[in-house]
Amino acid sequence: MSTTLATEIDIAAPPQRVWQVLSDLTAYPEWNPFIVQATGRAVVGDRLTLRMQPASGKERILRPTVTEVRAGETLRWVGHLRVRGLMDVEHSFLLEPIRGGGTRLVQREDFRGLLVPLVARTLERGRLPAFARMNEALKRRAEESVSSQRG
Repeated sequence: MSTTLATEIDIAAPPQRVWQVLSDLTAYPEWNPFIVQATGRAVVGDRLTLRMQPASGKERILRPTVTEVRAGETLRWVGHLRVRGLMDVEHSFLLEPIRGGGTRLVQREDFRGLLVPLVARTLERGRLPAFARMNEALKRRAEESVSSQRG
C-alpha cells in the first residue's frame, strides 16, 4: 500500500544556490506555483504549515514535520492525513551536483497507508504536474540569480 511520485530537473546553478532558494520558505509566495505559502523553518523537528495548490483539485493546507536537512543536499518532511497509517506522506528534495557546476533536483513523494490504493491515480494527476511547475519555477529563480551575479 504505497506509491512513489518523482520528478527531476537540471539547473544551471550550483547546489548551494539552489539550496538558498529551496530553503527560504518565506519567499515561496514570490515564485512557487505549487507550495504557494509556507511558514516554519527548514530545521529538523520544525512543524511547517504549507498551502499547496495541486495541478488539479483544490488547495490544501498541510502541517508536516521536517525530518532531514542537509544544506545543499537534502530537505525532507513527513506529514499524515489525520491518523497515522491512513495516508502518510514523505516529501523530499535531493540536490545532486552535475557536470559544469550545475544541480540535478529530484523532487519526490512517497505515500504509504490504507487510503493510497484508492487515491493513487488522483495523486499522480494532481501532484506530478505541480512538481514539474515548481521545478521549472525553482530553476528560473536559481538561474536568474546566477546570471545576475555573473553579469
